[in-house]
Amino acid sequence: MTPKQDSSSKSKGSKEQGKASKATTSKTKSGKDGGQTSGKSKSGKDKTAGTKSQPESNFLKESLAMARKLNVDQFLYVCEDTPPIEALKHRALRKKVIVATSSEKAGALCEEHGFRFEIIPGYAFERFEKIKVALATCVSSGLLKDGMRVLCVAGQLNTPNMDTCLYTKIGDQSEEQAALGVLHAGEGYSSQVLEAILNIALSVGYEGFEGSPVGTIFVVGDSTSVMEKSKQLTLNPFQGYSEDEKNILDPRVRDAIKNFCILDGAFIIREDGVVLAAGRYLRSPEDLELDLPLGLGTRNAAAMAITKTSKCISFVISKTTGAVRIYKGGNLAVELRQPRRRL
Repeated sequence: MTPKQDSSSKSKGSKEQGKASKATTSKTKSGKDGGQTSGKSKSGKDKTAGTKSQPESNFLKESLAMARKLNVDQFLYVCEDTPPIEALKHRALRKKVIVATSSEKAGALCEEHGFRFEIIPGYAFERFEKIKVALATCVSSGLLKDGMRVLCVAGQLNTPNMDTCLYTKIGDQSEEQAALGVLHAGEGYSSQVLEAILNIALSVGYEGFEGSPVGTIFVVGDSTSVMEKSKQLTLNPFQGYSEDEKNILDPRVRDAIKNFCILDGAFIIREDGVVLAAGRYLRSPEDLELDLPLGLGTRNAAAMAITKTSKCISFVISKTTGAVRIYKGGNLAVELRQPRRRL
């Protein structure tokens, strides 16, 4: 009798388990489980996919409202990843929107939806550094011109949330605004060459050379005068090559430059991108007065001096911090600080 009772007990237990299993299955199919919803629509798509957080949505709405109130000429959205296409494309300001992003994928998406965009270097910038680079790139490409009023929006490093809004007018003669047009240096300078030099400088400042920090100077423009006011410290690695073989627009030349950054001295580059020399010592008059910011050393002093005595632009990479400083006309035009380095 005992075995039969056990068998009956097991049979009842299995039936109860079967009922419980069916009940669980029916709950799953109906999309309910203990009063919780699955978070998906009937079509199976996640309702939250591609949406922005409420604070960011509000910030973007307020920024767009401010842009309308100020009647700006352009609205610059600076981001590291995909911008909120849906939130921007239905706005009255759509034709004024320019997206500056470091993502090629985001650029392709902007092109698909008819937004103007620029690809900017994807290095570790804080908010205002990102805005400076984006503005300079857009000025260089012709999307932004003198006199344009621009409202810029940016956010924290490596986060999608926007929390900073900056209003500026291109071409104003303040110290900050003069810096924005440094990559639009006028006739004789190739914007592609200046952008290539800036990208190399940012890359070297961020990565260093084989895990070690390095510092150097790039001098572009007025090359005849600069060569006369400098001397060779070591063998020139670019001597003996044809102009086509040592143009900075060639990716192989850019890679070679990164390796030669360990040499003492400066790189001398012609306006059209031909690298004339590396390892040059920049000489300056002893009585030359410089308004050098406190804390900067001889490398920055030499770079500033050569732009005061010649019509050139110099890019300085700090070995200590990886920051990139650009000098023009004997003044510090742009300073781009990187909060961290890959060393």
